[in-house]
Formats: sequence, structure tokens, C-alpha cells
Amino acid sequence: MPIKISQQFDAGAIDVISADNPAAIDLNIRKDSHADITQWFYFRVQGGASTPLALRFLNAGKTAYPDGWKDYQAVASYDRDNWFRVPTSFDGEVMTINHTPEYDSVYYAYFEPYSWERHLSLLDNAQLSPLVKHIDLGSTIDGRDLNMLVIGDPEAEQKVWVIARQHPGETMAEWFVEGMVEALLDPANPFGRNCLKEAVFYVVPNMNPDGSVRGNLRTNAAGANLNREWLNPTMERSPEVFLVKNKMLETGCDLFLDIHGDEGLPYVFVAGSESLPTWTPDQAEGQQYFIDNFLIASPDFQDEYGYGETPYTDETLTMGSPHITHQFGCLSLTVELPFKDNANDPDADTGWNGARSAELGKAVLQPVLQTLVAQQ
Repeated sequence: MPIKISQQFDAGAIDVISADNPAAIDLNIRKDSHADITQWFYFRVQGGASTPLALRFLNAGKTAYPDGWKDYQAVASYDRDNWFRVPTSFDGEVMTINHTPEYDSVYYAYFEPYSWERHLSLLDNAQLSPLVKHIDLGSTIDGRDLNMLVIGDPEAEQKVWVIARQHPGETMAEWFVEGMVEALLDPANPFGRNCLKEAVFYVVPNMNPDGSVRGNLRTNAAGANLNREWLNPTMERSPEVFLVKNKMLETGCDLFLDIHGDEGLPYVFVAGSESLPTWTPDQAEGQQYFIDNFLIASPDFQDEYGYGETPYTDETLTMGSPHITHQFGCLSLTVELPFKDNANDPDADTGWNGARSAELGKAVLQPVLQTLVAQQ
């Protein structure tokens, strides 16, 4: 059976140059559908059982984040439920996966995918709780639903907003949200129960439905990087941000978490809004209080490695977290999870994955609760 490579499925993305020789399969990582961003890949290989495969990504050195391939191991799965890391090397130009599949059908991806079907199941299952109201905010450029979960009493004094996957290829972000939602709705979880005594949660699990299904890393169907659209979003270019921002202006916001993934840094960390000219000592104290509590809540979180100090530029207010701090004066944080592994506690089999992302989503409720109590 000859080797066959396909990518015509939810989030699939690869360009096949040659698959004639299993020991030298040449590929290119495909660009986002409407932007020159090249990083995400997800494809299926058939016919390779018990055959040593060498999958060579010829343009890896020219991708958006080539440093992301250093010490990186790709993920693979036979059933799309259980994902594991496979030997991957990078010489500065070409990235190569060397793997001998056990079965004739195997999937390879940049990170453990989070499918559109799973996204719909997350929404559908959550709405069965009496604590949840499902809200349709509107439609994307491709006509997909942009949905939100309202968890808790909308009349609650404090409003918490959590959004994920502005960058659709950062699938660990929706795994994080799945874990957080599960904890909020678990009557045996004391942090979930007490968070809902203090606040209502507005949760957008997937900010970029079109980019997710198209197999984009960073952009929507118009080629827009949503995390650069917050100052002046439009329905034509960035309806996702336009609709969410308008809803936030309607509800107010007392705490904002924007969940992302970082290609290069093998750590969990947060980025704040310190670069704002209006940044105050009280805001700095509140941010540090959240960080200190997050360090207690999860050993996977750390504050030694991150982006460091970034200057204020014209771009700053186009980004979600600083824009929300500027707009509402509240604590806003970008939470970054790794594509690689957590270097402080690595797992050779899975690396950082969906399950650890979900556990981190559960753990975040502890610093959220402490912050809500402190803000009373």
C-alpha cells in the first residue's frame, strides 16, 4: 500500500511535496488561509504501518516562529483521542519527524487538536446546567456561530470574562477553558462554588471558529490577527472581536483572562498591562496578588520566565489584555501555555497536552477567587 497523506478535515493543514519514498517524505507547512503566517500543521498518513517514516518539513526554518522548533517534539495519534510525542529534530532549516507507525492510519499535528465537534459538545453539555445560559453573539465571516456561556447569576456584582483561541492554532487554550468550565459546574469543587458566589463568568471558548476549522495558526477568515483588532474592530474584518467587545461594554468587566499558547517558551506564564501609561501601583499590586496565588494553586505555573518588560507602542491598545485594562481599569492577563512541554516538570510521553491544560484551567479558579474576594 503506497503512502497517502491527506488534510481535508477539520483543522487539517499541510502541503505535500513528495511522498514516494517513506524514508524521505517532503512536506511544507501551509500558510494560514488568508495571511502569510506559517506554523500550524495537522495531517493524516495512511499505509505506513511498521514502516520507518521520515517526514521532512522543508520550510520549517522560514516559518513564523522558527525558534519554536528548537527542542520541539510533534504529536501523533492513531485514534485522535490519545496523543503522544514522536521524535522530532530541527537543523535550523528542515524539521524532521522520524516515526514508525504501529497502524496504517496515523495523524500528526503541531499540538493536540481541539475539534469543532468537541467545541460544540462543550457548549451543549454546559447549557444543561441550571447555572448556565448559552448565548449566540452572532456569526463569523464564514457563517459559523460565535457562542458564549454565561455561568452564574448575571446580576452578580463582579463580572469575569474569559476568552480563548483568538489565535485558533493555540488549541491548548480551549482545553484550558474546558477544564475551567468543568470545575465551575462541579458542585464538589469549592473554588468553583465560591467563585460563583462572587461573580458571573462570561466565557467565549473559541474566539476564532473560522480559523480553527480552516487550520490556521493565528488568523481568521479575513486574515486578521484578532489580538491586534481590539482598538477598532469591524464586522467586515474582525466580527469576533467586534461582537465580544460590544457585549463586554454592555456587561462591564472586573477581571479578564485571555488564554493563549506560546510557540517558543516551554513554560506557563502570564503577561499583563504594565506598559500602559495609566498603569497604577494598585493595579500592579492586584496583578502580583493574582500571580502569587496562581503559584500556590498550580506547580505548572511559574513567574521566572515570560516576555519581560515591553514598551508602550501604538500597537499596545490593539491587543486584548491591555485594551481591557485601559477600557475598564480592571485586572487583565494574557495566560500563555506551551506548545512544547513544561520544562520545570516535563513528560517525555505527552509533553504539555490537553489534559494538563484542562487541569490548569481548573486550578486558575483559586487565584480568580482570591482576586474576586480582594476586590470586594
